[in-house]
Amino acid sequence: MPALRVLSSLDAARIQWYHFKAIIVAGMGLFTDAYDLFCIAPIMKMISQIYYHKDSIGTALLSTSYAIALLGTAFGQLIFGYLGDRVGRRRVYGICLLIMIFSSFGCGFSVCTTRRSCVMVSLGFFRFVLGVGIGGDYPLSATIMSEFANKRTRGAFIAAVFSMQGLGILTSSAVTMAVCEAFKNAGSESLVTVKAAGLETLAPAESDIAWRLILMIGALPAALTFYWRMLMPETARYTALVENNVVQASKDMQRVMSVSMISQLTEESSSSEIHQQQPPSSSTYKLFSRRFLSLHGRDLFAASANWFLVDVVFYTSNLLLSQIFNFSNKPLNSTNVYDSAFEVAKLAAIVAACSTIPGYWFTVYFIDKIGRVKIQIMGFFLMAVVYLVAGIPYSWYWSKHEKTNKGFMVLYGLIFFFSNFGPNTTTFIIPAELFPARFRSTCHGISGAAGKFGAIVGTVGFLWATKHHEDDVFPDVKRMRIAFLILGGVCIAGMIVTYFFTRETMGRSLEENEVDEIGSTSAGSSANELLPRP
Repeated sequence: MPALRVLSSLDAARIQWYHFKAIIVAGMGLFTDAYDLFCIAPIMKMISQIYYHKDSIGTALLSTSYAIALLGTAFGQLIFGYLGDRVGRRRVYGICLLIMIFSSFGCGFSVCTTRRSCVMVSLGFFRFVLGVGIGGDYPLSATIMSEFANKRTRGAFIAAVFSMQGLGILTSSAVTMAVCEAFKNAGSESLVTVKAAGLETLAPAESDIAWRLILMIGALPAALTFYWRMLMPETARYTALVENNVVQASKDMQRVMSVSMISQLTEESSSSEIHQQQPPSSSTYKLFSRRFLSLHGRDLFAASANWFLVDVVFYTSNLLLSQIFNFSNKPLNSTNVYDSAFEVAKLAAIVAACSTIPGYWFTVYFIDKIGRVKIQIMGFFLMAVVYLVAGIPYSWYWSKHEKTNKGFMVLYGLIFFFSNFGPNTTTFIIPAELFPARFRSTCHGISGAAGKFGAIVGTVGFLWATKHHEDDVFPDVKRMRIAFLILGGVCIAGMIVTYFFTRETMGRSLEENEVDEIGSTSAGSSANELLPRP
């Protein structure tokens, strides 16, 4: 097949400047995603004291605030994943950024400040729309990077794109701390009762601007990246294999990188034989058809199930972080509005710098040396070990209710390290490598949406399961022990699913996914080579 001959030069291409440019352009979307998703914890601390000073914000409202953006993300992954395969990766890539930019500003300008219910509804609406844009960025960024990369370093490139999430989390924490400190120093320290959303509060009037500013700053990295994202050509693999335009694919490859043999292949591709080429007859089957499920159903199940399980763990661990470690050692209603948000952001920054970001970059280095499956199994296993070691003697760690338990914090930090040097990163990579070009973005979106539903289950479920009275500094020990043991069990389930159902993709060309599409007699043997060994 001439298209595969043209694309084989991509797998043989040396690492070039355009690869790093693509990492930055695609990665800034993930950077913005992480900023917007993970800044909500300190924001909710501020909102609870501005609008709910005399009343508890309530677990229902708090869980809805966390879940609404995740729900939007799941919808965005499904919608834009599908559109990425139907109309092209590049055509919808910029739309995701525009949605993120305008919805970030919308969150900051949440209307109707005279009633707190109206503020929360407006914020929830814009957070949902923001989630749709964030969700679209996941399958498109992973697919675009995988289709530009060569097979030797493809895993490292996709992992590098995903690692920008760590920088996004760190930046959101840094921005939150800087804004809180700036507003605290500029404002009055005297406690004066003011009106916020028609209710009396001791929070400074300008604090209602501070949380909005934090949310709007999240639009800046996306806005700065938009121009460069629009200059990216359509991926050659999509153009050649889905649009069946090998000539244009060759020209697009020449525009962005120096690939050997492209000129020769372009001349060959210009022949009338290629212009008359028809799509393979086996490519007529549809998504979720019987043939699709027989060829790719197992891969889709494994990718979706693993992403669901790891997001239950990852997002729940982030949620429990601010509950377990309380640096102020004071109830929420006795803490300054800026200090409470500052402490939550500081804790997130420490974990991001010491555990999350190193975990990402360990994966970047080892992913094409060890393999995706081994890293994923190792990550699930070691996370399970940490949860069990931390959960079984949980009451002993906190028997004296110390302000901070440094040993336990190091142990808890290992969860984030092995999550990112493990399944949190590999579940982003594998769906971008397992499926044929015409299903790749859609299947990645389905897998990611399953993950976000897992995040909703974990966040909402464990928020209710571990809730405690607002005057209590620490959560209930028995509930936390049970939560840790359940999360350990989830990790064991992920390890089992990975071992029995997930196929290795290291060193494998993306074009091998097209073997079934063209009805090659070697399709069966190629597929069997990927089966995990018992």
